[in-house]
Amino acid sequence: MTRASLDKQPHEVAAMFDDVAAKYDLTNDVISLGQARLWRKAVARAVDARPGQKVLDLAAGTGTSSLPFAMDGAYVVPCDFSLGMLREGKKRNPWLPLTAGDATKLPFADDVFDAVTISFGLRNVQETDTALRELLRVTKPGGRVVICEFSQPTWGPFRTVYSEYLMRALPPIARTVCSNPDAYVYLAESIREWPDQPALAARLQKAGWSKVAWRDLTGGVVALHRGFKPQD
Repeated sequence: MTRASLDKQPHEVAAMFDDVAAKYDLTNDVISLGQARLWRKAVARAVDARPGQKVLDLAAGTGTSSLPFAMDGAYVVPCDFSLGMLREGKKRNPWLPLTAGDATKLPFADDVFDAVTISFGLRNVQETDTALRELLRVTKPGGRVVICEFSQPTWGPFRTVYSEYLMRALPPIARTVCSNPDAYVYLAESIREWPDQPALAARLQKAGWSKVAWRDLTGGVVALHRGFKPQD
């Protein structure tokens, strides 16, 4: 498997995630220096799932990110395009309704979910704007979206250090815990190419989301974007 290029051909990215599925969650904890768990908690608070609500967790991978919503009493649908990730998730939590799906052509009806969320997956979708419109389509009027994605550190000196970590330290660290370190070279490069906070907010608004705002985590290494589907 060669490293996926930044044009993000879906079959390449899916195969890459299939390869790393077994150790994906462990690797994320290691390369994020333990921050990944804190980011998941911040997402859960932002989604604010309630008993009886329906939540779509897109790019859910093994379903680890979906567990907090289920514990809050919501009916959560973990959805991902990597069958390898879904198989690994089914081994760990067979009760989760893990669903195979493409972010640009979601297998759900209109106006189904009270909340939709995607963590560290929007960057891997070939047609980002199409995915944002699809998330809007399957959300109930008045429902919300929460996007957790790598972003741009807001403090200049830290931004430089972070960029050096991504390109120089991250791949060797990944090599110690992951069978396919090329996947994390792709990860580092895709993070550097990803839009900053205001640019992603503008794309959300263009897709039709209203009341768009964001909050920086870990100095802007990660940003939580939130928006609402307009009421009819």
